[in-house]
Amino acid sequence: MKKLNKSTQKLITTLAVIVVLYIVMSIMDGTGNLSSLMSGLLVPVCAYSLVAVGLNLCVGYLGELSLGHAGFMCVGAFTSAFFSKLFQDSIPDVPRFILALVIGTLMAALFGFLIAIPVLRLSGDYLAIVTLAFGEIIKNVINVLYVGVDSNGLHFSIKDQMSLGMEPTGKMLVNGAQGITGTPRQSTFTIAVLLLIIALIVTHNFVNSRTGRAVKAIRDNQIAAETVGLPVTKYKLVAFTISAAIAGVGGVLYAHNINSLTATTNNFGYNMSIMILVYVVLGGIGNFSGSVIAAVVLTMLPEMLRGLSTYRMLIYSIVLIVLMLFNWAPAILKWREEHGITTAAIVGKFKKTKEVR
Repeated sequence: MKKLNKSTQKLITTLAVIVVLYIVMSIMDGTGNLSSLMSGLLVPVCAYSLVAVGLNLCVGYLGELSLGHAGFMCVGAFTSAFFSKLFQDSIPDVPRFILALVIGTLMAALFGFLIAIPVLRLSGDYLAIVTLAFGEIIKNVINVLYVGVDSNGLHFSIKDQMSLGMEPTGKMLVNGAQGITGTPRQSTFTIAVLLLIIALIVTHNFVNSRTGRAVKAIRDNQIAAETVGLPVTKYKLVAFTISAAIAGVGGVLYAHNINSLTATTNNFGYNMSIMILVYVVLGGIGNFSGSVIAAVVLTMLPEMLRGLSTYRMLIYSIVLIVLMLFNWAPAILKWREEHGITTAAIVGKFKKTKEVR
């Protein structure tokens, strides 16, 4: 029997832990042992994990710092929510959600491809600034966009609702800064976990494929990659587009989990981009399972500590510092290597503990 390589073993361990956690959380939620606040975070945690996995593909394997993945998440969220709201009464629930998921993912991938064409000619701080600007532009455009529908079709405006000139029986789809309200809440914890597992499998297969190895070669030494004849631009575009598409999937999940979708700074702006980057850095650049763990811990922790009101953010800050030191401090990294203490090993021990219980 062929022995699995370390990367595949790590993926299997991560997926096993996700399944175990899914079962545990589902049982707790079904028996009423999970608070409504924590229950409401289950789908957003998976959405943030998806965006973090997408950004890690860009930062960890492509080697480019992007601060615009909240923008791709925003594109996926609003295009899918727009579709669901438009066809809410004409397409059954399940096919509509599947189509919304496909449309949101493809639109995010399209925007990622179009943005990557000029942006990937830059590098370092310049690339980060341009991608950050893209995210802010998307958010601000949506905040001034008014879209309605009546018997005459769709109506668009960037002024106000009255300027649409709709019939009295018309329906608002996008209402400027108020965003989209009444989106069908079809994102469930089960769907979110399935999509997260699919994303982890896709990214694992990609980075271990011929294309993925070429992307890593370009990251390590672009000049050498060009010298041996690798089409650098092509491989960069592929990696960036896949990264944006995964962020779009997270946006679709997020949009179909809330009743009112607005393009605010906290949801899809600069703050969200930085938070997703924090997940990637703390989880380990190039470590997809680490990004998921960081997203889960840093999203759930503030709510778990809410009862400590006064010291909640202090403890949260200490956890951030400890995670950063654990993953990046040279002395601790050396000690972890000597004792075989890695993120994968910790995840494996956690899995065994759950099985024993």
